Amino acid sequence: MNSLLNVKNIEVHYQGHRALDDVSFHINQGSLVSILGPSGCGKTTLLRAIAGFESITRGEIDLSHRCISRSGFTLPPEQRRIGMVFQDYALFPHLTVSENVSFGLRGLGKKEKTVIADSMLELVGLAQLGRRYPHELSGGQQQRVALARALAPKPDLILMDEPFSNLDVDLRERLSTEVRDILKHQGITGVLVTHDQNEAFAMADHIGVMQHGQLQQWDTPFNLYHEPANRFVADFIGKGIFLPGVMDSHEAIRTEIGLLQGNRAYPWGQGTEVDILIRPDDIVPNPNSGLRGRITAKAFKGAEILYTLKLETGSTVLSLFPSHMDHELGETVGVDLNLEHIVAFARPQRLSGC
Repeated sequence: MNSLLNVKNIEVHYQGHRALDDVSFHINQGSLVSILGPSGCGKTTLLRAIAGFESITRGEIDLSHRCISRSGFTLPPEQRRIGMVFQDYALFPHLTVSENVSFGLRGLGKKEKTVIADSMLELVGLAQLGRRYPHELSGGQQQRVALARALAPKPDLILMDEPFSNLDVDLRERLSTEVRDILKHQGITGVLVTHDQNEAFAMADHIGVMQHGQLQQWDTPFNLYHEPANRFVADFIGKGIFLPGVMDSHEAIRTEIGLLQGNRAYPWGQGTEVDILIRPDDIVPNPNSGLRGRITAKAFKGAEILYTLKLETGSTVLSLFPSHMDHELGETVGVDLNLEHIVAFARPQRLSGC
């Protein structure tokens, strides 16, 4: 695949504060990626730097094999061939839907603009709504108009800044899937900034997890979940808890719930203290198991129920049960460990006092 966007070791500074610190990644033509992280991690600053709204103090950003940003040079946003979809839609209330879509089509006649606007509205499923005004549309329809407007000039890249955060959960999930299908069908390369993991996992081929202005891991959704690069990613992605353990060998870890052995060798020697990541899907129901847990909390998830279980050892774990296995708070249930592989991190060594 051809690399469309290359971000190379970029930094952004605000009044002495480093908002982005040595961030590097590339995006292939036609890929959809997400920048994910908690508030204040730098993900929106990164998007603004790609768009040309923020200058970079170090590094370089290349789009379609040309430099668009480096220290001392920032190509203006309107010359970058980048489309933007904003959180608040940013539609003009006094213009019709069709006029909003065609607003950025400079140098074309009215008839050409109308043809393009009509085709874009048909693409996003709003073919009959071109004469309406934004206030006459639902939030989901307004977001589709914003997408149509961003696609109309045929940009090389679409940037989306928390585009579904103003929508309810059901609509957010449905619209994120629809937008992914539209962009994939058109072969458009897209970057989504979000703090919502479900949104990122539903849309993105690759996800970058950020913390404190640094890119912690750039990987597929599967690898982020099953192969987190560090404790922050492991803790941030999905739900889970850490159980303490001690290395029994390079392949096995001794824990309070038994000897755990995965399908890999670990770099630490016998006796090394580690923390093991246990996901809810690692703990499976088994009424006949000797490993028991008391239900201290439950959350109905539709097809599944997420139970919080206090083990007889005193530790707490999360477990997903099929929703027909409906147990009461305080009830004791049997569970098994179903670990395909073990994700573990060595504990920081404590410094002894002098």
